[in-house]
Parts: sequence; structure tokens; C-alpha cells
Amino acid sequence: MGTKITIMPTLTLQASASQTRKRLGEVAEAAFLYRAAQLGFSVLLPWGDSNRYDSAVDLNHGIHRIQLKSASIRRRGRYHVKTSATDGHIYTPADIDFLVAYIVPRDIWYIIPVEAIGAREAIAFYPDTRRPFQLLFERYREAWCLLDCPRKNRGWKDIPVLCRSSELAVQCQACPRRK
Repeated sequence: MGTKITIMPTLTLQASASQTRKRLGEVAEAAFLYRAAQLGFSVLLPWGDSNRYDSAVDLNHGIHRIQLKSASIRRRGRYHVKTSATDGHIYTPADIDFLVAYIVPRDIWYIIPVEAIGAREAIAFYPDTRRPFQLLFERYREAWCLLDCPRKNRGWKDIPVLCRSSELAVQCQACPRRK
């Protein structure tokens, strides 16, 4: 019996309105919905915008609340995203499970457990560096498999002993399946 492979078409997002922060955030949310659905996740959207999270995903191991941030401008070799709400509240495990950062011009996704953010008000991404002090969040680059993993199975500092996901075709930087 053969394996069924579903190929999703490439999606190009275009915004025709003025490029406000709100509009850019909406485009990033649409890109997330597409990418997560392409990987097989069920994506849930909360009604209204009163929650601390933008969406939630589920594959097989429970629902994870997602706060999405995006960066479009590179300054001093880094992309910068805030890890707080508009009221200044820094996200905690009571608010979200993951902060997903989308580096728009590079089409790079970082899937970061909220616990890894700590009390930081902002984080920076250096996708082109090799300097150790700038690699703090690189292990979360394209770490979609974390979204298919119960918190108890993620291991110490979110690096598991066993593979986090047998459902996804993509592997993150620290995945034990990675060869």
C-alpha cells in the first residue's frame, strides 16, 4: 500500500492597503494560518481580539495557544520582536504556550516555547550569524515539531531525548531525527 502525498500550492500574500503595523500583523497571521495548515495542523481562531493569543493549533497532542509576532526590518544585523502585548504585559505560560516569530523578508519561522522567553520584553534574531551569544533562539528556527509535542515530553530546555513528532515532514534545528 502506497503513501498518499498531498502537495499544497504555493501561496503569495499581497496587501493592497496602507502598510500599517496592524495590517502587516494581519498578513503575518494569514501566512501562519497557511503554513500551519500546510503542515497538517488544525488551526483555531479565537472570536474577537480580547485573548492574549492570536490562534491555537492542534495536530494530535492537544491544543497550543500561539501569539504571533513578525519582523520586516533588519537593523544592525538583527530582526527584533516584542514579547509583550500592547499594554506592556510580558507573555507568560498563563497567557500563551508559544510565541511564533515570522521574519518576513527571509520567510523564516521561529516557534519558541513561552518558557524560553523568560522576562524579556523583546528578543532579537540573527539568522546569518555564527556568534554564539547571538544564537540563543536559533534552535527554535522552523521548530514546527514542538507544536506537536505535549509540554511534558519536550525535555530539559525543550530539547527532547526522543523525536517530538512523527507526523511532520519538517525537522527543527535540534531534532534528534535530524541527520
